[in-house]
Amino acid sequence: MDTTVPASDVPLVLPRAEWVRTLPQSIVASCVLLLDAQDRMLLLRYAAGQPGAGMWGLPGGMLDPGEDPVTAACREVREETGLALDAPLRLLGYDHRCDVLDTGPVIDFFFYGGRLPSPLSVRRSAEHDDDGLFAPGDLAGATLSPGLPALTALHTAALTGTVVCLRESRPV
Repeated sequence: MDTTVPASDVPLVLPRAEWVRTLPQSIVASCVLLLDAQDRMLLLRYAAGQPGAGMWGLPGGMLDPGEDPVTAACREVREETGLALDAPLRLLGYDHRCDVLDTGPVIDFFFYGGRLPSPLSVRRSAEHDDDGLFAPGDLAGATLSPGLPALTALHTAALTGTVVCLRESRPV
């Protein structure tokens, strides 16, 4: 005869859908590093009225619902620069930041998009008010998103074919 008595103090297991809603939420974004023939990076400056106004960064942005990181990267480059990426993107790395502009955690995927055409013709979106080609050594003192350590590590990864893991925009 079984004398087992069910425990009354065991917490109930949540149904999967309800449990998933309790998990931390993160924004996911994709950015693309593009180089010219002199290994300078294409950076865009956010316009007044934009989050991060005055900051320089790589072309990129948040994923749309149902969009994967590679598709988002290609779309963002096209929207922000007018450039169409025809070569396959190569993963350069990722960055996990705990809080970005009070929106909570962000995971950025970084891709290498290849060499820029010459002559370069950038058709900026209204989101940006300037663009330029920069070597990492040109950026001391510039207001950057991500920061100089991240851009330098991503630049090196693009040139060496490696992948970099970043935390709070710094290599780990």
